[in-house]
Amino acid sequence: MRALVMTAPGGSENSQVREVDEPLPGPGEVAVEVVRAGLNFVDVMARRGDAGYAASWPYRPGKEVAGTVRALGPGVTGLAVGDRVAAATTGGGLAEVVIAPAALTVPVPEAVPWAQAAAAPLGLATALLLLTAAGRFTPGDTVLVHSAGGGIGRAVAELVPLLGGGRLIGTVGRPDKAPAVEAAGYHAALPRGEGLADAVLAATGGRGVDLVLDPLGTEALELDLTVSAPGGRTVLFGNAGGGRLDALPSAGRLLAGNLTVTGFSHRGLVAAAPERVAGALRRVLGHLADGTLTAPVTELPSLEAVPAAHDLLLAGRGAGKYVAAVRG
Repeated sequence: MRALVMTAPGGSENSQVREVDEPLPGPGEVAVEVVRAGLNFVDVMARRGDAGYAASWPYRPGKEVAGTVRALGPGVTGLAVGDRVAAATTGGGLAEVVIAPAALTVPVPEAVPWAQAAAAPLGLATALLLLTAAGRFTPGDTVLVHSAGGGIGRAVAELVPLLGGGRLIGTVGRPDKAPAVEAAGYHAALPRGEGLADAVLAATGGRGVDLVLDPLGTEALELDLTVSAPGGRTVLFGNAGGGRLDALPSAGRLLAGNLTVTGFSHRGLVAAAPERVAGALRRVLGHLADGTLTAPVTELPSLEAVPAAHDLLLAGRGAGKYVAAVRG
C-alpha cells in the first residue's frame, strides 16, 4: 500500500510517498481503508524533530482519518467491515490503510462528506474539548484564540455559536491573514507583535477576555494573563514554535486575578480517556450531519501534495484546515 513516510527530521525533502506493508489490526483495533486524511500541525512538529512527536525514524504521520472498516481485530464489537467511520489514530493516517483503536473509531452518518469527516477526529473534536472540557466556555464569553487562521481557530469560530454565542478575537502571525479570519466569524483579528495587549483590551472595551486558547507554548502566556478579565481561563494546548517552555506564573499572580492556567493534550486524552475524545467526535459528526456545522476544508488531491502543505503550515502561510484525498 502507499503511505507518506518521513525518513528523518528536516523538511519536505525527507517526506516521500512509498510502498509499505499493509498493517493488520491487533486486539481492540480496527483497520481502516482511508478515503480522506486530515493534516495537523503535530505532523509538522514531528517532521521538524520536536521532542516527543516521532518515537523513531522513519516516521509515518497522520492523526485523523475517514474511510471504511477493512478488518476488525480480536475483541472488537459494535463495528462491521464496510462501515463508514472516522478515527483518531496514533499515527500512520496519511496512508491507504491505517490501524486505529476501536475506542476512537466512530461511525460516520451518510450525510457527512468524507472530507468533513476526516477533519473531525483531531480538528473539530479538539476544538470542542478545548472550549467545553478545558476552557469551561459559557454563553457570552469573550474568547481570544491565538493562530486563529489555522484549523483549530476556524473550528472554534463555528463551534462558539453552537455553544450559545460569544465574542471572538483572534491573533494571526501575518497581517494578511486577518481578513480571512474575520470572514470566518471573528469580531477582530489582530497581528501578533508590539502593542497586541493594548489592541486586545481595546477590542474588549478594556474589560479583557474570559477564555484564551493558546497553542504557542508559553511565549504568549504573559500577554494571556495581562488581557484576562477577572476569573479568566487560559488553556495551553501546544508548543507550535517549538521553543523552550518557561515556568508557569506564580501562585500569587493567579490568586490576585482569580486566573486559571490549564494544560490540554489530545494525545494525553487519547491515551488516558479515549471515551472523552470519542464522545466529542460523535457530537461534532452529529452537527455535521444535521448541517449546524459545516467545517470548510481545503482538499489536497493526493498524498503527494501533503509535504508542500506541511511547508505552508510550518511557514505560517496555511489557511484553515487541510484534508488529503487518499482514495477516489
